Amino acid sequence: MEIKPKIAIYPGTFDPITFGHVDILKRALNIFDRVILLLAVNPQKVATFSAKERLAMLQEVASSIDATRIQVEVTSGLTVQFAKDHQAIAIVRGLRAVPDFTYEHEIFAGNQLIDASIDMVFFMASHRHDFISSSMIKQLAKQGVDVSNLVPPLVAQYLAKLNLISSK
Repeated sequence: MEIKPKIAIYPGTFDPITFGHVDILKRALNIFDRVILLLAVNPQKVATFSAKERLAMLQEVASSIDATRIQVEVTSGLTVQFAKDHQAIAIVRGLRAVPDFTYEHEIFAGNQLIDASIDMVFFMASHRHDFISSSMIKQLAKQGVDVSNLVPPLVAQYLAKLNLISSK
């Protein structure tokens, strides 16, 4: 009998990816055989970075952690449908505070209507990352705060190109 790998989807707009996201990804790899880092492109949402730039950031992160177990994909469709199409057993999400839980609870309810067999697995943000969000990173960077210790090196380079942080 063949054992199916345990595949999880870790979706997000990742605009940009932060060390908080990276922490969740690494912890998911402790539980799942493979994780698909899914760039969710929402045409209704105005992103700071293009999908191509965000994809490059995600690919860099994946290769720096474990390119054999992390696959980077992009979708503009429903995450739960993507998970179903890729035989994933779970969708991974990070939680920082109560508002995240409320939002994720609504997403969970919608996902259950589409495919109740796909679980959602939540990781509480590590204490050192629980205040980090992509929006906050961009806001701090715009105010001249050095955020290079909160994002992967390639993200810091992209922020510098936008003159959001000084390049090192």
